[in-house]
Amino acid sequence: MYKLSKQKILRKNREFQSVYRYGKSYANRYMVLYVLSVKEPQSKVGFAAGKRLGNAVTRNRLKRLLRETYRLNQNQLKTKHNLLLVGRKAATTVKCAVVERAFKDLCKKARILE
Repeated sequence: MYKLSKQKILRKNREFQSVYRYGKSYANRYMVLYVLSVKEPQSKVGFAAGKRLGNAVTRNRLKRLLRETYRLNQNQLKTKHNLLLVGRKAATTVKCAVVERAFKDLCKKARILE
């Protein structure tokens, strides 16, 4: 139920680029959410953290937070959307609950919550 399988994760560079290029973006203090409508029945999600955020440990922690936030809330989201979550500097120092609240706010803005 709460598993995040490998088939649901964006892996290829062209998949990331299409979401960046053609998707609509929604942002708050902690992250940017890119949403791209697709025809496939299964949604995919990608996670990114740029080098400006800090060293590898910091970036990987942030991506783990983003993955966990998505994993816990994936059943509340509409299907047929590819998502890309990009962490921001403010998210590197906060707890998981804050990131989760920020993610839910962005999903409400994007109208992808069921």
